[in-house]
Amino acid sequence: MPWEKKYDENEVLERAMNAFWARGYEATSMSDLVEATGINRGSIYAAYTNKHALFMQALRHFDKVHRVSFFDEIAQRHTPKDAIVAAFEGAARNTGQGDTPAGCLLVNSVLELSPHDAEVRDLIDDSLREVEGFFFSMIEAAKREGTVEKSLASRTTAQALLGLFLGLRVLTRSKPRRPVIDAITSQARMMLG
Repeated sequence: MPWEKKYDENEVLERAMNAFWARGYEATSMSDLVEATGINRGSIYAAYTNKHALFMQALRHFDKVHRVSFFDEIAQRHTPKDAIVAAFEGAARNTGQGDTPAGCLLVNSVLELSPHDAEVRDLIDDSLREVEGFFFSMIEAAKREGTVEKSLASRTTAQALLGLFLGLRVLTRSKPRRPVIDAITSQARMMLG
């Protein structure tokens, strides 16, 4: 008789994602994943083959649920120039209060794994390219609206905003100092004129 899933895969990925997000890949054991997901070790191996495969699925889940939806919602709720600032303000609020771990699983993973894990590096590179694309498209739209100077270099500004955004995400993972976080958001705002 073939093996049949008896759990909600999205719920399992969400729980595994939170375990990896809170502890990092290396520090999260299979025992931690069994406890976090509520499914047994055999079921994890049957569904995902190994810890790395589960991690990659959890990372894709994070990318879809947290990164894509975060930027889509901001783009829908704000004017283009304000959307860029709102992205920084939203990231600044994620300092690990409540049930959500601090920082960003993508940024945490790029720091921990990307030097020696090409699959992680490629997934995160694609994701970060899309974040840069968000900034670029918002700058271009703001130029069309006249809320940003047409002379602003869209691509290099988007790249600089990505760098600031990543720095902000790293800082929110550690013990964040409010003045530093506020300075990064202010700098992003000033870059837009």
